[in-house]
Amino acid sequence: MAEKSKGIEGSRVADGLTKYEVARMIGARALQISMGAPFLLKLSEDDIVKLKYNPIEIAKLEFAKGIIPMVVKRPEAAK
Repeated sequence: MAEKSKGIEGSRVADGLTKYEVARMIGARALQISMGAPFLLKLSEDDIVKLKYNPIEIAKLEFAKGIIPMVVKRPEAAK
């Protein structure tokens, strides 16, 4: 059986994030970037052109590097 390829969220899912939390974080960061927030990565003009100025792809890169400053808060389990 072929091994599943790990996506962008591969490293973070191991840290306990669900795919929905990953999608929410990337989407929220992409919205910030599209509204003019500065990049948290140092990207050259060539890198930005390769990404086609796509804020989602830039947010995915930031997420993969682990530099998105967001925290997931979950409710505590009821006893």
